[in-house]
Amino acid sequence: MSFGWEWKYRAVRKEGPRFKLAEYLKALTAILLIIWLFKRPLGLEAYNDYMVYVIIALLFAFELLSVGRWFGVTVSGVVFALAKGFFWTSVFLFFGQWLGMSDRLSSYDGTAFAYAVVLAIAGLLLGKLDEMRLDLKVENRAYEFNGADFGEVKLKGSGKAYPVKFGRKRSGWVLDGEVEVEAETPLGRVSRKLLPPVVVWTEKSIAGKKTAPDPGFAARVNEMMNPDRLYRDRNKASVVDLGFIKVYEGEGFEYVKVPFVEVLETPTGEEVRVGPIHIHEGNPGMPPGEMLTIRELRNGFQLTKVGDRLRIQTDEYSIEVDGGRVTYRSGNEVLRLGEAVSLRSGDVSVTVGRGRAKVKIEDAVISARDGKVRIRVGGRTYTVESRDAYRLVLDKAKEIVEEQSAELIEGLGIDRTLLNRRVKELLDELMGYIG
Repeated sequence: MSFGWEWKYRAVRKEGPRFKLAEYLKALTAILLIIWLFKRPLGLEAYNDYMVYVIIALLFAFELLSVGRWFGVTVSGVVFALAKGFFWTSVFLFFGQWLGMSDRLSSYDGTAFAYAVVLAIAGLLLGKLDEMRLDLKVENRAYEFNGADFGEVKLKGSGKAYPVKFGRKRSGWVLDGEVEVEAETPLGRVSRKLLPPVVVWTEKSIAGKKTAPDPGFAARVNEMMNPDRLYRDRNKASVVDLGFIKVYEGEGFEYVKVPFVEVLETPTGEEVRVGPIHIHEGNPGMPPGEMLTIRELRNGFQLTKVGDRLRIQTDEYSIEVDGGRVTYRSGNEVLRLGEAVSLRSGDVSVTVGRGRAKVKIEDAVISARDGKVRIRVGGRTYTVESRDAYRLVLDKAKEIVEEQSAELIEGLGIDRTLLNRRVKELLDELMGYIG
């Protein structure tokens, strides 16, 4: 199990109140256009010009409110929004002359189109300046840090927090000081002291009062973060934002938008929009606002929480939680908890589920299901139809998993000598049923 949707720097579509309002206004515009189109049967011809004014105002309103959905509000973004507003206005005025619009209003279609072209050119020129700002940057401003609570994940300690921005959006914080992370998992509480600098990718504010920054800290962290940037200098052409044309390619994430067509592809699915038609495959939805990533820049620790999913990665082990399923990995040793509990290390595996169990070590396999026990050892297979033997295998397998899991989680690994002895004891007891 992996978190393929770990977009590290959260350059994702932000569905805040402003963007939701833009979508509502877009829908309202469509409704008004239909009403205006059928104004004669509806007896609204007297309000013809007023409805045209309102429709034009809404065209500009939802375009301006949609600015900054991806990289924050930029000057070129505002200019392109105005260009799009004038473009849609020119189209509306041009075709409106055949649909009952007054000549006085429809005569401005050429002027509106000219504004759209000039503003689009201006937006292209300004976009070159804004593109330089589409980068990760740790700001040279510091705030007091005294811990943060993210529910099942908590940060403890004290120090300084430096904001991190991608473009004009704050996407996280860098912590400098004594920091300890605690996470509640089905395997128990996991805690670890982190060495600064520690990056916390979250939309939540974890800063206190403003304080004096450490000279040079922001510059040093910016250099450390360079290898993990959302896009690299040699591939900046993968980020294009021309207002009416958007192209973005990142780590496991692609987005293309041209007039009337929008394509979104993420590790969890695809979505294609052609006008009002939406086609989904999988679940390409954006991560929820509570997405959290805590990462040491100097070491291999990283914690990511997305909804009810949690992943903790260290140099020694990893823990992945997905709802009621848990996977613990340490080297070639794996423990899985869910509907069944399984433990594996090389050629050794033990699985215990509801009413079933399986033990495998080298060439010996013992399985219990439906009140029966099957044994394959030394090239021969035996079947034992005994409730006592069946219960024996279930109990022993459960005992082995509980015994070995405790040591595995504590970092001691699987005791192969003890495991071999437990399996041999089980085989010896089962042989008594074979007779």
